[in-house]
Amino acid sequence: MDNRFRGLGVALVTPFRTDGAIDHAALAKVIDHQVSGGIDYLVVMGTTGESATISIEEKKQLLAKVIEVVHDRVPIVFGIGGNNTAEVLEQMRAFDMDGVAAVLSVSPYYNKPTQEGIYQHYKALAQASPRPIILYNVPGRTMSNISAETTLRLARDFKNIIGIKEASGNLDQVGLILKHRPKDFLVISGDDALTLPILALGGDGVISVVGNGLPKAFARLVHTALKGDFETARQEHLKLIELITLLFVEGNPGGIKEVLKALGLCDVYMRLPLVPVGEGTAKKIHQALADAELV
Repeated sequence: MDNRFRGLGVALVTPFRTDGAIDHAALAKVIDHQVSGGIDYLVVMGTTGESATISIEEKKQLLAKVIEVVHDRVPIVFGIGGNNTAEVLEQMRAFDMDGVAAVLSVSPYYNKPTQEGIYQHYKALAQASPRPIILYNVPGRTMSNISAETTLRLARDFKNIIGIKEASGNLDQVGLILKHRPKDFLVISGDDALTLPILALGGDGVISVVGNGLPKAFARLVHTALKGDFETARQEHLKLIELITLLFVEGNPGGIKEVLKALGLCDVYMRLPLVPVGEGTAKKIHQALADAELV
């Protein structure tokens, strides 16, 4: 098992300025906040990073900046995925992977492939990828599920498919993967709210949204659970659960950007069609931060 990706991974936000340009100064502040807060690795250009509205050239610049700021303090996972297999393969060739430890690749969305189509997509990626691959199953966004059977088939057939970020919300499915997985295959929560249950089942960690703003608190939850101290982990979970719920009521990453603004790390600007959370949700987020004594 690749222990670099056990524990707390954070799906990094992309800060923007008012004119829509990437705010590289704020990006550096957010990264330093997370690394000093005890995260185990960083995920660049996931959904939380607004990858859908960032150009290839911007992604190259962003990745280079993240590698520079991180300066080998934690491993970096880079998101490369899509619903056109040939295009994803081309992107794998286009990016300089020096400084990248693994690739996170979302299951094809919108065109709703069969399980065999999903398998063949990832087979093509595994045969071409210069770095290990972490599968990403998020049916709420892709409109198709990677079944436990398909996940296990990929895990057994391709040694460079090293794990899955599971955001199906289906603990039965997660349990089946955990029961039958190869011993070196990582099962990583893709839902902050389900991190503790998945760790209790034997999972390996989380790729988190809330960790952008509250890395110390969420690292305590994850690390104590991995050590078997579920009482401490439960206390941390209950402390954070109201805030975690609020982060997603108007979509991601609007909620976490409101938290980062409260912490003085970056502003709330996003690229259309995403917009900041409304005033009512923002007030609730600030109240939840205060109630949990997190600011």
